[in-house]
Order: sequence, then structure tokens, then C-alpha cells
Amino acid sequence: MSLRLSTVILPYRRWHEGTRETWLRAEQLGFHAAYTYDHLSWRTFRDGPWFGAVPTLTAAAAVTERMRLGTLVTSPNFRHPVTLAKELISLDDISGGRVTLGIGAGGTGFDATVLGQESWTPRERADRFAEFVPLLDRLLTEESVSYEGDFYSAHEARNIPGCVQRPRLPFAVAATGPRGLSLAAGYGQAWVTTGDPKLYESGSSEQSVQAIRGQVERLADACAAIGRDAAGMDKILLTGFTPDRGRPLESLDAFVDFAGRHRELGITEIVVHWPVPDSDFAADEKVFERIATEAPAQLGQAGEG
Repeated sequence: MSLRLSTVILPYRRWHEGTRETWLRAEQLGFHAAYTYDHLSWRTFRDGPWFGAVPTLTAAAAVTERMRLGTLVTSPNFRHPVTLAKELISLDDISGGRVTLGIGAGGTGFDATVLGQESWTPRERADRFAEFVPLLDRLLTEESVSYEGDFYSAHEARNIPGCVQRPRLPFAVAATGPRGLSLAAGYGQAWVTTGDPKLYESGSSEQSVQAIRGQVERLADACAAIGRDAAGMDKILLTGFTPDRGRPLESLDAFVDFAGRHRELGITEIVVHWPVPDSDFAADEKVFERIATEAPAQLGQAGEG
């Protein structure tokens, strides 16, 4: 089984001061997809420039032709399904049907309180996510939707003509808990993991691999519970948050070893951060480009054998 390689480009620079060229270069290097984070600000970047995900992806759609585009990930923290659906349908149209929506329940960072609300508990986030995803699914597949829920409402929301991709653009659902995995099984064309966050500081690479193996198995169980075969679902690993941190990007061999071990778990797509100098995502750009151009062929040949 071959393994797709994608990248995530953080929106921390002005479009005409290097960002446009980065998205173009990502397509030239042959990445399957290029994603960006859907935050209003994020971690150590909070006090510097940070641009919106949907306008950034719209600009990227206008200058690229083949590469898929998407968010990793959008969440209910500051999004509403009705307005998000309209933006996604527009973006899918502009890109010619190249958009994937990475979507998750959200967390406790800046986005969780920026609108003036208290940070939601894990249970509250799960409750909202369980309502958010099915409503968004309807909004992207039906011409008119009315809905009254505990958290979200829609009154004759019109979404004509719908997505270019049919029946709608794909969802890549980020989840590790039972309720999130059930949503991934029911609504996701793909599943996203960053590994086990409890292992980030003091865990080992082997412990991380075993944790992801367990997540993949629980996803299969969630799929089986609704009569779905998980083998047909893409499984995406967003790197940079496992105990390995940036080591897989230190050399081509290191990356191929890292990617091969995760392909054996059933991972079908690995996403690496485009290098950001003086940050947790700093990396040698020449090594990064070599990985982008040479690793997919090595991994594909290994899988065919």
C-alpha cells in the first residue's frame, strides 16, 4: 500500500510576502494536499501575524490547479454550521472540487474563549460536535435546511447549488474518544489523528506507535458497529505532536522509517508542517524538499513489495 504525503502551511505571513510562493511550491513538489490551521490565533504565534483559513485557502485555490486543499482542523469553537457551509460551498466551487474539510471538536486554547464564552468542558465540546457534524452534513447535501437543536439552529438555510464534489466535499474527522470515533465512522471519508497527547512530553516512539495502533483499532470497531468497513476510510496522521517531534524531518531515511512504521498501522496519509524558522516547526528546507520529492516513491515501492 502506497502512502500519500501532504503538508500543512501555517498562515503566519502576508500573502504577497512569501505565502503565495509557498502554496505554489507545495504543488510543484507533488504534495497530495496542502492544509492550513483554522484558528483565530494559535499558541506561540498568538502575538504575531495570523490570517484566516478560508480566505487563505481561497487564494491558494486560485493559484494552484491539482493539489487538494483543506483545513486541519475546523472546530465549533468559533464556527457555526450555517455560515461555515456557505463558505465551504464557495471554496469548493472556486477550487474546482479540491477541498477536504478537516473537522474536530476543538480544544481549550485562544479560540475557545475569544468570543467571550467560558471554555467548554470535554463533555460540552463532545455534545456540540455531535450536533455540529450532522447538521453540517445536511447543509452541504440539501438545498434547504431547517433545524432546532440544543446548540445550533437553521431556518430555511439555502445552499444552492451545493458542492462541486458529490454528494458533498469530504470530511476528515479528528477524533480519539468513542463519541468522536462514532462521528468519524458515520460521517467521515477520512479520520485524523495527532497521536496520543499524553505521550508528547515523556513518551517513546514505540509507545506512540502502539497508541495509534489502538486508535486505528477503535476506529475499526466504530465502523463495524454501523456496518462499515474501516479499510475504505483514509487515515491521516498530522505529525509534529508525537514524541518524535521534528526528528522525522531531519533526514530522508528518518522520515521513510517513521512513515513506514505508521503505514503498517493503516495510516494512508502523513501530513508534515512546512518549515517555520525559529519555531517548533523549524526544519532544513533542502531536506524537507528532498523528503517531499523522494519519500513517496520509496514508500510506494516498499508497499508494493
